[in-house]
Amino acid sequence: MGQGQETKTRPDPSIEIQERGDIFFFYRPKVDKEEAHGAEDVQRFYLLLRPHSESGQTDVVQEKQDPNSGKEGAKRRRLAHHEHEHEHEGGHGSHRVNIQKQPLLRFIVMGRKSLPDPSKKTTPYWGFVEMVTTEIQHVKAALRGEEYETATKGHRHLPDSRAVGEGVYRILKHNPGSSRMHTHLVYKLEYPLEGEAEEPQEALNIARQASFLLQIKNPDQDQRGPQFRGLAKKRKAAFPAHLQAVFGHQRYHPADPPDLLNYEGCEFLLISASDDIEQELGLELKTTEQLQDPDECSDLIKTFGETAASTRPLFQGTWA
Repeated sequence: MGQGQETKTRPDPSIEIQERGDIFFFYRPKVDKEEAHGAEDVQRFYLLLRPHSESGQTDVVQEKQDPNSGKEGAKRRRLAHHEHEHEHEGGHGSHRVNIQKQPLLRFIVMGRKSLPDPSKKTTPYWGFVEMVTTEIQHVKAALRGEEYETATKGHRHLPDSRAVGEGVYRILKHNPGSSRMHTHLVYKLEYPLEGEAEEPQEALNIARQASFLLQIKNPDQDQRGPQFRGLAKKRKAAFPAHLQAVFGHQRYHPADPPDLLNYEGCEFLLISASDDIEQELGLELKTTEQLQDPDECSDLIKTFGETAASTRPLFQGTWA
């Protein structure tokens, strides 16, 4: 696995990297569609974040929800007892994970079925953490399609998800002095390789690199107005007291610490900041593909195998 490398291109003590890792992007075509041919055919758009420890570190621990809570717990019970997976509650409780020894996987849904539009830098895009798990098979199951029956429309087919992007990311604190401390999610793509067609990537606002302001929504504060009503109360994250305390009376708080994202039902806003990380933050990201043999197998294939999701959009940059 590779998390790439970053280089500061100018001295800037106001930047502090909190987390490094791999980022993957997926979309799922609409129900009963064999393929998507444009953004209008997309049912769901997903991000998957896998944080890593720094090279040489052996004891990097993150706090996450109790593995018996939320969708993670429901999947464990279903696999163990062949139970039907019912509507789940948000993540709660506390469990410590050494991310050097176990994969920590955050499966995220974007409400607008794309990343933020880079031309609309003040428009927030809402999303939420759908699942947090240390089990790779849980993510593979979430990416698979299914057949099901409905009372009104009969038999329905939910297609498999498609992989549409892979790269490296950082979550960092930015304290420029002229404004409040805030957090950024920045990423740089590894796949599709530069030079490939990028039809679905362009339609879903997946630029080669980007920086977003990242704000976590306080689950104890009701949202005023109709714009971001968010999840039903029972599906919201229930953070431990010490994590909930960081919000105070604020409706939103920076992703500090990033452990806030380790709870299912954590809601957040992404706001487009820049498509040039180096120019904005003085930080140059290099992907694994830039550091190693370009023919090296992708981290997506290494982690989840070749059948977890269709990879035509990922490697060829075309719809599937």
